[in-house]
Amino acid sequence: MMIAQVNGVALHSPDERLDEAALRQRACSELLRQAAQRAGLLAESDAPAIDGALSEAASNAIEALLEQELNLPEPSEQACRRYHAAHAARYHTGARVRARHILFAVTPGVDVAALRKRAETVLLDVRCRSRDANGEEDAFVAAARQWSNCPSSADGGDLGWLAAEDCAPEFARELFDHREVGVLPRLVHSRFGLHVVEVQAREAGTPQPFEAVRNAVALALRQQTYVSALRQYLSLLAGQADVRGVSLEASTTPLVR
Repeated sequence: MMIAQVNGVALHSPDERLDEAALRQRACSELLRQAAQRAGLLAESDAPAIDGALSEAASNAIEALLEQELNLPEPSEQACRRYHAAHAARYHTGARVRARHILFAVTPGVDVAALRKRAETVLLDVRCRSRDANGEEDAFVAAARQWSNCPSSADGGDLGWLAAEDCAPEFARELFDHREVGVLPRLVHSRFGLHVVEVQAREAGTPQPFEAVRNAVALALRQQTYVSALRQYLSLLAGQADVRGVSLEASTTPLVR
């Protein structure tokens, strides 16, 4: 088995098996740790951890490095207003969604490609069938009981009525940034895994004017800018590094400032 490396530093032990996402995460952390050392923000004696856990000094140094390297302009009033208009549903108070899901959990060592294939097959199946072959049970309920890794599987995947704050942010975006009702035509990705989701009903809530949510909109745009700049910086670091055994986007274009 090939051991993934960044500039000769191993990202895992010979007998450790990681899925692609976990491997990329370790590679990105190691790229940043080494960059912090080159910038003089972290002692050369700080040793990489074979299990991917950063030392407290390395975490602090990476935070200082990103503050130094990422140029994050404040979002303009115009940009904030455009974002608010495009994502108005996100800023309704009292908005609720009645939903159910089938969770395909991504756990250490799982074959993500095989898991995705199974999830896509189940998604197609529940979109095509409203009831099972004998007509006694909703196909979504049957699939949730068979496949879902969530405790809600016992209730056919039922999550009840959800507000945005009840969900992980990435899950909430899929539920509240769209107006679809029914089985969503795509898998929903979250920190827990892959979800087949059915929206059964929506309550729109009360729209909030821009002035009432200006700070929240600006924060959302800052977060978007940060993620974009971080990806670009990591791409630049990957392009300058000797990365083996893991696929990272590499760029030789300097970070835009």
